Amino acid sequence: MDINLVVKITARAWSLRILALLHEGVAGRQAALLKATQAGRTAFAQSLHHLIDLNLLERNPGHGHPLRPEYRLTPTGIDAAAMASRITRVAPDETDAVLLRRAWTLPVLSVSPAPSSFTEIKTSLPPITDRALSQTLKQLQGHNWLMRQVDTNAHPPRAKYHAVNAGLQINKAVSLFSPAGRLL
Repeated sequence: MDINLVVKITARAWSLRILALLHEGVAGRQAALLKATQAGRTAFAQSLHHLIDLNLLERNPGHGHPLRPEYRLTPTGIDAAAMASRITRVAPDETDAVLLRRAWTLPVLSVSPAPSSFTEIKTSLPPITDRALSQTLKQLQGHNWLMRQVDTNAHPPRAKYHAVNAGLQINKAVSLFSPAGRLL
């Protein structure tokens, strides 16, 4: 799993959902995808262009009207879409989907299969700020996707975080995705 690609995919709110829908067979036309995501037009368009910039999605040459283009997954995008589909199946309800649209949810879960300290998680995700990590950890704990345990034997006491329940299933879905874009 390439954590940098996971961070890049989740940088736009609807990218993961668009990939999952394409994997599940929703037509690659912009109108069909927009309707299926139920996203706003601007956020949807930004996510779509973001996926094109990441080389996970491309315009389907020779298909679609210039004002209503059709899109298809690239070879790397096919594997990323399979990962996105597995993740969205783990978290099917709307409150889960809202949490998955947050930029740091997926990256934090993907580096937390075993107990890790705040600092260990932060060093695994170089661009994350202390505040963003702290807020994400609290949200994931509140949703019961991450467990916080305090080691009182350490001096000073240290908190350790690790993925649990649906968070652990999401971690496993992400860990199947390799840096080369092929499933392991």
